Amino acid sequence: MKAKYIADFDSWKKGFAFSVPIQVRFSETDMFGHVNNTVPITYFEFARIEFMKELGIMQNWLMGESKLFPVVADIQVDYTQQVYFDEKLKVHVKIESIGTSSMDVHYWVTNGKGETCFTGRGAMVQISKETGKGHPWTEQEKELFRNSGAAAAKL
Repeated sequence: MKAKYIADFDSWKKGFAFSVPIQVRFSETDMFGHVNNTVPITYFEFARIEFMKELGIMQNWLMGESKLFPVVADIQVDYTQQVYFDEKLKVHVKIESIGTSSMDVHYWVTNGKGETCFTGRGAMVQISKETGKGHPWTEQEKELFRNSGAAAAKL
């Protein structure tokens, strides 16, 4: 497995401190009995939202008076092995890098044996509802994101 965003797999996977469990539902499989190729993106979304909730930032975006919201600017999935109905997976999430109003979020999905099933990455941008443009992270948010691996490890 060699995704371009992973320079050294062993070092890369050590950076993950947060994960959520997922059990593959029948409706997520195709006629061949394995997970449809579009489903890992929904797994990434679920894990990313849970991660942001744990960090306490998702709640800010969901408040009715919030003038900001997150959007996914791009998403990539790299498939390593087939996954089947009823398998139990772990979706790991980490923030790989932080920009002015964006961040690069990485994903690593493992099965019950700890084997890699999928990896992925995606850019998430904080948008202003007023302008429709990227809105810079505060220094406090950047610090929270920088420390998210250590913070999530304590959860």
